[in-house]
Amino acid sequence: MLSFLPAPLHGAVMMVLLIVNTLIWAVPVYAAILLKLLAPRGAARDAVSRLVAWLAQNWAMVNVALVDLLMRIDWDIHVDAQLDPKGQYLVCANHQSWNDIFVLMKAFGRKAPFFKFFIKQELIWVPVLGLAWWGLDYPFMKRHTKEQIEKNPALRGQDLETTRKACEHYRNQPVMILNFLEGTRFTVAKHVKQGSPYTHLLKPKSGGFAFTLSALGEQLNSLLDVTIVYPEGARGFWDFLAGRVRKVVVDVRQIRIPHELYTGDYETDPAFRARFHTWIAELWAAKDRQVAEILQSR
Repeated sequence: MLSFLPAPLHGAVMMVLLIVNTLIWAVPVYAAILLKLLAPRGAARDAVSRLVAWLAQNWAMVNVALVDLLMRIDWDIHVDAQLDPKGQYLVCANHQSWNDIFVLMKAFGRKAPFFKFFIKQELIWVPVLGLAWWGLDYPFMKRHTKEQIEKNPALRGQDLETTRKACEHYRNQPVMILNFLEGTRFTVAKHVKQGSPYTHLLKPKSGGFAFTLSALGEQLNSLLDVTIVYPEGARGFWDFLAGRVRKVVVDVRQIRIPHELYTGDYETDPAFRARFHTWIAELWAAKDRQVAEILQSR
């Protein structure tokens, strides 16, 4: 336990430990990535991709072990789902803080495949992690401004094409694809600017979610609906490392995805798009009520 340390020193010790763990695991991950570059496309490359994911999951589990050993956090995790490390899952979660990624590592552990998520293209240049994300087949998305799209409408569909290509990589691999449907972390300022109809959530974005469903098809085991709540308020990652996050609530429930949502054409069929938006809105409204209930009970 490091709770006896002043918060800044507590955070510094945890930061050093997590960095050292990352550097240690980077060595075999980079070796596997080199092997992946040399492997022919197909079964051989898929096998190396599974190896990289296994290494990344071990890195994550050491991070979780360090936090469990040295930090005092009251975890309230409820998982109402049948999980399989060899399965394929789509995960939708609300986004409160950078800590959400660690929270998901803790919640799922080794019970499910190591998760993949869509990240900004600029992050490929992050030291150590950028190349590791590439080796893990994380899709790098290039965000375009509204002005850029107006000048060049062809840019509008680039991220959707990236989604399709990424999902093709996942067809023959265990995978858990993480979607933060809000697209960004919740803040009061963003909530007000959006005019969000939800009390505790931002408006969800459906496009990438719909294309992921379409690309992977009904081989997905199910949708895992994850609700993350910090009863004392969401804090940044430094506050987390400094021991200022004392309570975390995570609820995971398994949802059957309606058959029609796999088969419709989100891009060209307005009627299907409207039905998909309605389904997502109902899902999000239920999540908003759940967040309120959790906060009221604590």
